[in-house]
Amino acid sequence: MILYDNLAKVRNAVKSCGRDVVLIAACKTQTKATVDELMSYAPDFILGENRVQELTAKFDGRYKWHFIGQLQTNKVKYIIDKVELIHSLDREELAVEIEKQAAKRNKIQSCLVEINMGNELSKGGVSPDSVIEFIRSMEKFSHIRIKGVMAVMPNLGDTPELHALYERLYMLFESAKELKQSNLEMKYLSAGMSGDYEIALRHGANMLRLGRCIFGERTVNTAQMQ
Repeated sequence: MILYDNLAKVRNAVKSCGRDVVLIAACKTQTKATVDELMSYAPDFILGENRVQELTAKFDGRYKWHFIGQLQTNKVKYIIDKVELIHSLDREELAVEIEKQAAKRNKIQSCLVEINMGNELSKGGVSPDSVIEFIRSMEKFSHIRIKGVMAVMPNLGDTPELHALYERLYMLFESAKELKQSNLEMKYLSAGMSGDYEIALRHGANMLRLGRCIFGERTVNTAQMQ
């Protein structure tokens, strides 16, 4: 019932924003049994994984999957046939590998460009100042479709600083919509996690990545998932 109650709270928050929002369950460290339970309550959810090894171990073709973590180029081949959307496109070499692996499978791979809004060294992502130029540079990849942008915000709490970053993120999203290029469909603003998703909704996010607020605190050891 905990899952069910948590889902109800999230759905109420989303309903209050008055627009369609894509909900992603960040199922890092969750067991397959827990994932199945969630999907029995919320079949409209998409499953998001941060780690390639966990995604391949838990993959179930009945569900829709996104890759939401940092992606190494040598791991692209393991997920390219499993995920509908890659949230973390942030460098040329990764685009080259996604293009290569998608072409092998005659697939157009949808991706979000990750923006490092806080310019944090510990996180991936394109700097806010160069994101428009980066998106333009992706036009040469015929097997990649840019579907929006993603950000993992700094842990600032409900502060003016965080709201300012969200405002800038939304402005970048809107600016990217004005670009004219063949492989661009600027549809999704993926921002907002368990600690700040209500703030993200107020600033225009239409895709949320939710883990703790759905599943509770992580208590499962990754080794136990086998």
